[in-house]
Parts: sequence; C-alpha cells; structure tokens
Amino acid sequence: MSELLVLGADAVRTLLPMNRCIDLMGEALAGLARGEGLNPLRSGYRLPGGNGLIATMPGSIGGEFGAKVISVFPGNRSVGLESHQGVIVLFEREHGTPIAVVDAAAVTAIRTAAVSGLATRALARPEVSRLAILGSGTQARTHLEAMLAVRPIRSVRAWSPTREHLDDFVREAAERWAIDVEAAASAEAAVEGADLVCTVTASSEPVMHGAWLGAGTHVNAVGSSVPSAVELDADAVARSRFFVDRRESALNESGDLLAAMRVGAVDESHIVAELGEVLVGTSPGRATDTEITVFESLGLAVEDLAAAAEVVREAKQGGAGSAVDL
Repeated sequence: MSELLVLGADAVRTLLPMNRCIDLMGEALAGLARGEGLNPLRSGYRLPGGNGLIATMPGSIGGEFGAKVISVFPGNRSVGLESHQGVIVLFEREHGTPIAVVDAAAVTAIRTAAVSGLATRALARPEVSRLAILGSGTQARTHLEAMLAVRPIRSVRAWSPTREHLDDFVREAAERWAIDVEAAASAEAAVEGADLVCTVTASSEPVMHGAWLGAGTHVNAVGSSVPSAVELDADAVARSRFFVDRRESALNESGDLLAAMRVGAVDESHIVAELGEVLVGTSPGRATDTEITVFESLGLAVEDLAAAAEVVREAKQGGAGSAVDL
C-alpha cells in the first residue's frame, strides 16, 4: 500500500514564499531551455453550457513528473471563489505511483507572479520604480508582491473595470505592504508614466495600447492562456522586443501575439527568445535602456511541478499535510 500526501492552499501559501518561488522558476525554466524537461501543450475543453473549462497540463522537469488538472470558471469571483480550481499530482519515477496532491489554485497564484518577477529581474531596467497593474484579482495581489521583491517600487497605480474590486485591492495593498496604491480612472491613466506594467486581466479586448508605453518600459502580459484572450493591442506587441515562456505555447495560445499576427503587425520571428534561453545565456535579453520589452506569460506545467515539488519537500520536513493510504 502506498501513501499519498495531500496539501491544501494554506500549506502552499506557508511553504512557498515568493522569493524562493522566483528562484525555483528560474531553475525550472533554465532546465527546460537546456533540454532537461518536457512540457507538452496543455489540452482542454469547454464544459456544456460554456460557463467553464477544464484543462490538463502534464510535464516533467529534473526529477519530477506529473500533471496539473484545473478548471476555470470566470464567474466564481462573484460568489467568493477563485476562478481557477484544481490539483497538481506528482508521481514517483520507479513505478509511476502518485505520491502527492497539491492545491493548484494556490500554486498557480504564486508561481505565475514569480515567473513575472523572474522576467522582470532578467529584462527590466534595474532602476524601474513606477508600477502599473491592470487588473484587481488574485494575480494583481501576487504580482504586486513579486514586483516589490525584484525592483525598488516607489509608486503603484492600478486600474480595474470593476471599481469595487479595485477599491478592495487598494485597501488590501496598503494593509499588507504599507504602500499606497493609486486607483486610476482608466487603464491609460494607470500606465501613463509607468516604467513597469503588469496586465493581469481576463479581457478579450485590448486593455493596454502601445501608444501609452514610454521608452524603456517592461511589460509582463499575463492575462489568460487561451487564444481568445487579448490584453495588448497590435501596436504594443509590434513596438516591443517580445519574450515568451515557451514558443510553442505562444504560437498556439497567446491571444496577444496571434491577434497581432492576424492583422500583419508581426510574424513568428517577432519572438526574440524564451525566458529560459535568456537565463542560460543562449539568447540576449534587454539590449538597450530605451527599448520596450514584453514578457508574454502563458504558464507552463514545469513551473507548476517545480513549485509543487518544493511544497512537498518542505511539508515532509515540517510534518505538514495529510497522508492518505491508497
């Protein structure tokens, strides 16, 4: 009989601090760039009625292999639930036995922002300090934490289409980080003068335009990982040096890139490099202080697996979680 370790959201939040997760994401993406992992495209389908979808993300990195199985229900926020629900399952390599199940929503919230923090550390100018956040949900909160971890942020402006959610985000940021977040009247007002931007919406129409971006700005475009989700207009994509987490993912799932390609603003060659390639030195990162850089984040299974494996290691050392006999 084998034993399965089950770890919930509270354990993940305790055992996966942002700074450590940023470093873990660097190790995972560098390993993927060196050919030490496998990351197939996610597969998914919409549920009958069209109100949600379910996706599977298998992969392996280093000594870990497994899969994330997740549902996405955008309407969950209205009833106080996360839009992303699911689990990450880790398996041992000798017999393929499942050894751990980890809450996926908590891992996704932290590791997504951690990858943006990693991209900011690798691509943004060292002195950037004026942050704009478009969005006010879970990813807005974790992205603020990640940006504070990697750059000397002095001012923050945020915008959201839902004023109630924006006010909640501003209040919580002040309570947790003792930093003032200005609630902007529009997305353009939030981005104006910013040198670091995070777009973390589920929009299907551009919420950020290239004309708003000043020289030297770095953008983390996070949003959703489906082709119908678009946060950046074609001009924002075309004006930037465009970096991705995975080329295959970007060419199949990035609404921002695919929309710009459809109107002829760019082609596949517009992708400068994968972030992992920048980390291992096989591709250049930022070339000048004046260029605009965009990191298009779609989320990879290897990121989830690396984060979940860390939670499991820490849990075993501290005796956290619940063990279940299979």
